[in-house]
Amino acid sequence: MNKRRKFLKLGAAFTAGSFLPLQFCSSPKSGSETTVVEEAVKESVKEKLESFGIQLYSVKGDMAENAQEAIKKIAGYGYNQIEGFDGGKGIFWGMKNTEFKSFTADLGLDFVASHANVFENTEKLAAEAGEIGMKYLIAPYVGAQKSMEEWKKMADSFNKVGEICKSNGLRFAYHNHGYTFEALEGQMPQDFLLENTDPELVDFELDIYWAVAAGADPQAYFEKYKNRFRLCHVKDREKGAPAGEHNASTVLGTGTIDYGKVLRTAKDNGMEYFIVEQEKFSGVTPMEAAEKNATYLKGLEI
Repeated sequence: MNKRRKFLKLGAAFTAGSFLPLQFCSSPKSGSETTVVEEAVKESVKEKLESFGIQLYSVKGDMAENAQEAIKKIAGYGYNQIEGFDGGKGIFWGMKNTEFKSFTADLGLDFVASHANVFENTEKLAAEAGEIGMKYLIAPYVGAQKSMEEWKKMADSFNKVGEICKSNGLRFAYHNHGYTFEALEGQMPQDFLLENTDPELVDFELDIYWAVAAGADPQAYFEKYKNRFRLCHVKDREKGAPAGEHNASTVLGTGTIDYGKVLRTAKDNGMEYFIVEQEKFSGVTPMEAAEKNATYLKGLEI
């Protein structure tokens, strides 16, 4: 009898008023031993994401034309979080931090994080972000480094920025591209950063698309580095995209990444923020894609 059938029979026993034998109520003897019920539940129970957001860079053209109108449209699609970026007017788009917070909150959007140049005016930026309850400032790109010694200096810089963010009541995170998954001097920069930054100061935002494009396994990273990845970019990859192709994102659910499995593993290992991002658009406008992506996540079971 397989685990699924056992689970269904146990459920029937409950319905009939029976009780589970004692061995099904006790804790496993070791971490490697699990009961039939626990395994069956884990395999069969699904849930939907209660909260998810969008990286506003996905609609950067609309943001440049009229940021407030673009955000109003986003709010109507079912997102309840946004992650910002600096489009030349600062991460508050020409508004005061408190004004931007009020504007987005009134639309039902939680401004949880922003990509930003965290290496300039760090104290001021962190103070303004902390004042309005943002959770994260994120370094979106640092570029491939020429040596592991340079990556060591980068890790040290991350720790310093993380300390400033922490002192202002928020967190710092680093968002990867493909280059951190390219071996250098016998080491993987992504692993090096994870292992040489202080978990009390530095978190990571895994761009799942970039990890997959580089040949890495997102689920393996979530499991190996439990609780280090607190945010992720949910971005699908076109079917048939050649290995190494950078510009191949597509509407969620039409590509190759099994997000039901990937996000389940992510959440089981400490993921808190699920952020949609898309950068290539075929037969659809960025705003139309944003709506389709929200619809996908609303219906996704993990």
